[in-house]
Parts: sequence; C-alpha cells; structure tokens
Amino acid sequence: MWLTLEKVLIIWNIIVFFIYGIDKWKAKRSKYRTSEFSLLLCAFLLGAVGALFGMVIFNHKTSKPAFRYPVPIFVFLNPIILDLLQKYVFPYIVKFINSL
Repeated sequence: MWLTLEKVLIIWNIIVFFIYGIDKWKAKRSKYRTSEFSLLLCAFLLGAVGALFGMVIFNHKTSKPAFRYPVPIFVFLNPIILDLLQKYVFPYIVKFINSL
C-alpha cells in the first residue's frame, strides 16, 4: 500500500500547519476566520505538531492561553491517542474493510 499511516500523519500535520498560516493571513486582512474550536480540534486530532509549528512560525495564537497550553499538551497526547487507535479502533476498521 502506497499510503502508510506515517505518510497520512505527515500530510495531515502539513495541512494543519497551513490552516494556522491561512488563519493568520486572514486575521491580518480582517477576513472570515477559522474558529478557535476548529483550530484546537485539528491539533487534538493528531495534528498537534503541525499546529505547534504553525503557532510558532506564523506567531499565531501564541499569546492566547487557550492555545498556549493545550497545543503543547496535545503534542504529548497525540502519540497516546494514536497508540489507542491502533490497538482498539484500526483492527476493527481493517476487519470491516476486508469483509467487503
């Protein structure tokens, strides 16, 4: 299979990085913004590394406690979440797909 879990996570984190960058660009231009909930959800859903890099490189949301504390915590939680998914969720998905 050409698309491995590692590649998917790398692509997802790059997407999250650009979501933070685009939101910063929109903030400077008073455009419609991505909600804070959506930004944090992207970070929580295995995109914390991309979110953290986006925060630091674009200097986006770094002064807000709602982002300054949870996103680094998510960086440490993401491997735990991924491990739980691999143990308890992915086997059922693979079993379901193979049964089709």
